[in-house]
Amino acid sequence: MKKINHLKSARKTLKIEAKGLEELAKLLSNDFNDVCNKLLKTKGKIITLGIGKSGHIAKKISATLSSTGSPSSFINAGEALHGDVGGINKNDKVLIFSHSGQSEEIINLLPYLKSVGCDYFSITGSKTSVIARNVLINIDTGVSEEACPLDLTPTTSTTAALALGDAIAVALLEAKDFKSDDFAKSHPGGKLGKRLITKVDDLMTQGKNLPKVTPKTTLSKTLIEISSKGLGVALVIDNKSLKGIFTDGDLRRTLNNESEPLSEDISKFMTKKTKSISKDSLAIDALEVMQNNKIYSLVVLDQTKNPVGIIRMHDLIEAGLV
Repeated sequence: MKKINHLKSARKTLKIEAKGLEELAKLLSNDFNDVCNKLLKTKGKIITLGIGKSGHIAKKISATLSSTGSPSSFINAGEALHGDVGGINKNDKVLIFSHSGQSEEIINLLPYLKSVGCDYFSITGSKTSVIARNVLINIDTGVSEEACPLDLTPTTSTTAALALGDAIAVALLEAKDFKSDDFAKSHPGGKLGKRLITKVDDLMTQGKNLPKVTPKTTLSKTLIEISSKGLGVALVIDNKSLKGIFTDGDLRRTLNNESEPLSEDISKFMTKKTKSISKDSLAIDALEVMQNNKIYSLVVLDQTKNPVGIIRMHDLIEAGLV
């Protein structure tokens, strides 16, 4: 086995691929604008089509499009010839990926796409190829050198095709004014999605499970309430108005400073300046408040500023937000 410097090889590969992308950025023409404008008018789905390594790129771009507000499906060109092409209709737009532009499976599909009446475009490495010459608009990647020293394995060319697909997805995203809230809706199961859609109201303890006492409640009865609800804190409320909170930290300070505190009112020992958050706030905002103040629970308020719940660091951890 030939001994080589792997780090040197890696840097060379990255430089070649980076150069390819720089050249591509310079070569892009109004054809890119035209493709994006057509795709924006899609009434159906954006179908990405490819085979082999270009198929892998097409599949990834389809996923990116779908997650950024442009509904998309991927079809493998080989499978398309055996029935999957039936998933394409005239309301769809088809984006073909083929570095050579000569993929037989895709060439055989072109008459069908024409008969369906849908618009179809291509991203190829040869603007004179059969595919490039038989689509509505072709975007040429213009790759002059593969990173593979044999100039055989698709490397720079696949990177260029992937980058072009991403560029299309981002351009459509910006044109549609796609926001982080929209992104979250298509990623509800991921950590980022949860952070963008989960509200305090979804995680807080409320109702009969909320530990509550009045300012006149004794410390002993407050401890019973805390123990029965299992949250380690109790809200001190008078006529629906929040007066304070009693935590385990307050209990330690009380026991250190008082000889017989159990029969005294909790108002004497509670923390009056209480950190709170609106129930309509994002749960991730509650995490920020807790971290900034080095605390582990927050009082939750409704629109009238009345206390309606408690959210704890433990709740955020259980929800997968931390």
